[in-house]
Amino acid sequence: MKAVYFIGIGGIGMSAIARYFLHQGITVGGYDRTPSDLTRRLEEEGALIHYEDNTQLIPEACRQKEETLVVYTPAIPAEHTELTFFREGGFDLQKRAQVLGTLTRRHKGLCVAGTHGKTTTSSMAAHLLHQSHVDCNAFLGGITKNYGTNYILSSDSPYVVIEADEFDRSFHWLTPFATVITSTDADHLDIYGTEEAYLESFAHYTSLITEGGYLILHTGLKMQPRCTTGVTTYTYSREEGDFHAEHIRIGGGEITFDLVSPIENIKDIRLGVPVTVNIDNGIAAMALAQIAGATAEEIRHGMESFGGVDRRFDFRVKRPDMVYLSDYAHHPEEIRQSILSIKQLYEGRNIKAIFQPHLYTRTRDFYREFADALSQLDNIALVDIYPARERPIPGVTSQLIYDLLQSKHKQMITKHEILDCVRQGGFDVLVTLGAGDIEDYAPQITDILNQQ
Repeated sequence: MKAVYFIGIGGIGMSAIARYFLHQGITVGGYDRTPSDLTRRLEEEGALIHYEDNTQLIPEACRQKEETLVVYTPAIPAEHTELTFFREGGFDLQKRAQVLGTLTRRHKGLCVAGTHGKTTTSSMAAHLLHQSHVDCNAFLGGITKNYGTNYILSSDSPYVVIEADEFDRSFHWLTPFATVITSTDADHLDIYGTEEAYLESFAHYTSLITEGGYLILHTGLKMQPRCTTGVTTYTYSREEGDFHAEHIRIGGGEITFDLVSPIENIKDIRLGVPVTVNIDNGIAAMALAQIAGATAEEIRHGMESFGGVDRRFDFRVKRPDMVYLSDYAHHPEEIRQSILSIKQLYEGRNIKAIFQPHLYTRTRDFYREFADALSQLDNIALVDIYPARERPIPGVTSQLIYDLLQSKHKQMITKHEILDCVRQGGFDVLVTLGAGDIEDYAPQITDILNQQ
């Protein structure tokens, strides 16, 4: 193989694999719909990228069938011109997850699966190992603050940290050595159809763990694991399980706790990103790090120095009189946990959330749960649904959520009204929520608040 061509190269997961092949000295080409910071950085690193679905723009180096691997994501429509060109040309086509699966068989895969918490937990585990004597490779679903990238390269570590995505059953291509499952709250019902099918998918995933490997389950999950013999199963959570926290201390903008572990207890863990949900995420990440052989002192230092991930409880303004943070939360339970953490951190403050629902199907399936989670706050602004890969569904709009909101102050706005909504004020803590393009407004929101 002399070249790899990515259809959808600007995706967060795709770009990490593209970086891997660039580091291997292999020619990397690709298509994406629009330029972004990720694609621009890839071009600076040597990737040949264009932004029009046009087979004439495919680099010559990526046109040799016997020498080119073509990687695509499930989000690419089947009728995509370039995808059709490669398929009809008999090229080796693989989904992103298939390529990651190959990497888990070349290395010891430390994987993080679950409805939510995947990106933070896997990024935290990667940081713990990379700054330890163990080191690791990592393919992550977000840009880490510590490294400014979604890919970590190690020349000799046997471990690779991977975010195991359940969308389109992608994680079924993986062969984990050790895996965390953070949560199994139903999602992607456009793919799975029912909660039962969703849970079955996770059960099958546990059967893929290698003999002699490890499964680390959050307590209270509905799914029943289906591990083969020789797999060690642990449980974890904030308050109970084989791995859990004791002596949790929250105050002065800091969170400190002791880790209770079947491998080795560690005292005085201080969270570098001090939000309560990161207690659970941190416990899971530390469990993976201990299994891989990181020392107590390395883990303690890594937890304190972890800087977080872009768009995951991401502080943009943090002054005594004003706080603004951006959060990728787009599932009802994620939103519930995000808001709970904010309320605990800023008790008694005037908190406002601006939420952009992500996908028509998710809104249709969970609008009641969204309304219930958002109603924890008194001040809510709802934005139109971000469609991503989907076409509109008649009758499915943000109004479904709005009508059930119990918040005292609620409003419906368009994307173009977000900045005016911020200028109107009425809050001293602001959070923007959602996995869509609401993030594009974050720099302007930051500027507005910094000028006040």
